[in-house]
Amino acid sequence: MAEANNSFSEGFILMGISDHPQLEIVFFIVILFSYSLTLVGNSTIILLSCLDARLHTPMYFFLSNLSSLDLAFTTSSVPQMLTNLWGPDKTISYAGCVIQLYVFLWLGATECILLVVMAFDRHVAVCQPLRYTVIMSPWLCRLLAAIAWLGGLSNSMIQSTFTLQLPLCGHRRVDNFLCEVPAMIKLACGDTRLNEAVLNGVCTFFTAVPLSITLISYCSIARAVLKIHSAEGQRKAFNTCLSHLVVVLLFYGSAIYGYLLPAKTSHQGRGKFISLFYSVVTPMVNPLIYTLRNKEVKAALRRLLGKGRELG
Repeated sequence: MAEANNSFSEGFILMGISDHPQLEIVFFIVILFSYSLTLVGNSTIILLSCLDARLHTPMYFFLSNLSSLDLAFTTSSVPQMLTNLWGPDKTISYAGCVIQLYVFLWLGATECILLVVMAFDRHVAVCQPLRYTVIMSPWLCRLLAAIAWLGGLSNSMIQSTFTLQLPLCGHRRVDNFLCEVPAMIKLACGDTRLNEAVLNGVCTFFTAVPLSITLISYCSIARAVLKIHSAEGQRKAFNTCLSHLVVVLLFYGSAIYGYLLPAKTSHQGRGKFISLFYSVVTPMVNPLIYTLRNKEVKAALRRLLGKGRELG
């Protein structure tokens, strides 16, 4: 078993869609385009949140955290995907796979917690507007953000380390676009029932529980919005919360499908495309959802572009 594990020091083969080589160039172009939009969109939100004083609020503090997380989330996996799709070499080094495993799980778990924090922020803003600035103080915002990042890191350290203890004495072919826990469990030749139980338990905590809390929070928000007498006030509150709710459903829906289904029995073809969805598509659409429905962000972008033209 030790000899088998040592053989993996030369790395793994990320299969991706190598069984359909005619589609690799199409996937390369689509993923490259999506990654470019992710870089531009999330960098724009971070830049606006830092430079525009009107966006120095808890909502945009958490939104810039989400954008920073999405940038790191995609960068931890997409460059390797593009490299493997571009040529015949599908390998990733053992160290590269381990780093990707830890970082990808860290950032994914962090996003689960951060989306709950953002739901709490919207709940306070709508349900207790007069006390919003008192409750959501800068100190509390920084504390909640730190809890999200450190909570995700703790999950990754425990779960990734536990997964890497499995006897990987099978083949080196990972039938996925990236190294993640369900794909690595499939490589194991021993009894993985404990690992699957731990995976399901931890992922239930980081997905189903936060999603339930978020949905309960939005039920309270909906009741508060219906009590607003102004139609304009209702519309503004509804638009702000709807953007976050769409992001929540996209992320949690794909994460639950990818991680909570039994690792050995789930359909691998679907699983790897779900991985592609939450690692490439969701980080790309997040800034689009928030900016297209948000007048404050669009106004801040116009002000920034206007200053740029004046300086030019």
